[in-house]
Amino acid sequence: MPSDFSSRSLTADSRRRFLEEIVGRCAASATARGVVVFDLDGTLMDNRPRVAAILQELAHHWSETHSEAAAACRSLDIDTMSYGIVDNLRALGIDDDALIEEGAAFWAERFFTDEYLRHDVEVPGAAAFARRCHEAGANLVYLTGRDLPNMALGSFASLRDLGFPIGVIGTELVTKQDFGTPDDAFKRGVADQLARLGDVAAVFDNEPVNCNLLLAAHPRTRSVLLDTLHAPKPPELHPDVVVIDTFQM
Repeated sequence: MPSDFSSRSLTADSRRRFLEEIVGRCAASATARGVVVFDLDGTLMDNRPRVAAILQELAHHWSETHSEAAAACRSLDIDTMSYGIVDNLRALGIDDDALIEEGAAFWAERFFTDEYLRHDVEVPGAAAFARRCHEAGANLVYLTGRDLPNMALGSFASLRDLGFPIGVIGTELVTKQDFGTPDDAFKRGVADQLARLGDVAAVFDNEPVNCNLLLAAHPRTRSVLLDTLHAPKPPELHPDVVVIDTFQM
């Protein structure tokens, strides 16, 4: 199914040239390091396997009390998954409001925790691209809406295990200080501070609102939308934002 922005997505050849350009920008300045900013969920990492793992647990939880709903959860096809947990449960044929509320609560108790981040996988080509940017001299900032109390340790471990540069000079993991802060408000609040690390060469995010606000804060940057899953009813994407659907070069 075409996304909201698939018509703007670069072709494979154009994407390859564009990503090479970003790597070049990482090493372009002799006086200031280039900074490359990456979101995590839906940008560097595909969190759909995390959702799938939780729904398999939910199926087990419901196996004796709600057998039909349990079977529906087991039938989940990751390739047809949508953004929100409620939409996913309804798409599986679960239409009882009480069950949906229970299932969403079951999901929320697990999805936003360190333990379940181990299910995430790399968006194709993401780790290799991040390594190339770092090797070219860029400071990498992993700027995520995940929060410090519940997800920072798991995020660090996930980045390490998936092969992203982390825990070395020129890498930073920046999280929200608390769960309740909206992601876009958090990123808007720290956007200007990214310049403390050098010239912001590129920013990558799967949410159009974040691509727009980071471009507004750094007009000379290359703002890039990862066309994966994003929140419903996105704002109009700034015409200067580049759209890609993978990091494969």
